[in-house]
Amino acid sequence: MAKDAPPRWDRKMQQRLARGEAAALGELYDRLASLVHSLAHRVLDDDDDAGRVTREVFAHVWENPEEYDPKKGSLRSWVAGLTHRYAVARLRQTETEALADGGQGTTEDMEQKVRRASVAARADYIVTSMPAPLRAALELAYFQRRDYRQTAADLGVTEDEARRRLRLGLQLLSTANEQRPAAAPPPGYGSAL
Repeated sequence: MAKDAPPRWDRKMQQRLARGEAAALGELYDRLASLVHSLAHRVLDDDDDAGRVTREVFAHVWENPEEYDPKKGSLRSWVAGLTHRYAVARLRQTETEALADGGQGTTEDMEQKVRRASVAARADYIVTSMPAPLRAALELAYFQRRDYRQTAADLGVTEDEARRRLRLGLQLLSTANEQRPAAAPPPGYGSAL
């Protein structure tokens, strides 16, 4: 299966979910559950909480397929955004509860932890979602400490192409740290925060 679903598939999947086709939810789960779980785990650093967020995200998709707008992006991106919201809300909730129970730290410390986890999760998603040629160039440069000339030789492309791929990949990755307006917590988290 293709990693990035074509928009037509996204629209058809949304229509099937809106009709209440359980098979559509199963197909979507098969395609995106590992992404949802890994993003949630990156924020929460806890397997049980990541599993809980995964279930909550797919329950939200099942109950609210009309929220997805194909004009704004892929279904995969929408689900990743939901995951991010749910995971950050869960982290904020657990950290607030820990502070209320006499845990160490301050509200500012908690918000800083939430921010770091949020940025790391966005960076992970950006890297896994970027086109393979960009990702391959970044992986060579970062993990194998290759410069653009070595990267070009390893990938079998020109030096200009290697520089272009590295520049574009880094530009995409730099957006992970952009300050975003606080998203509304998902349903069910409002009273606990």
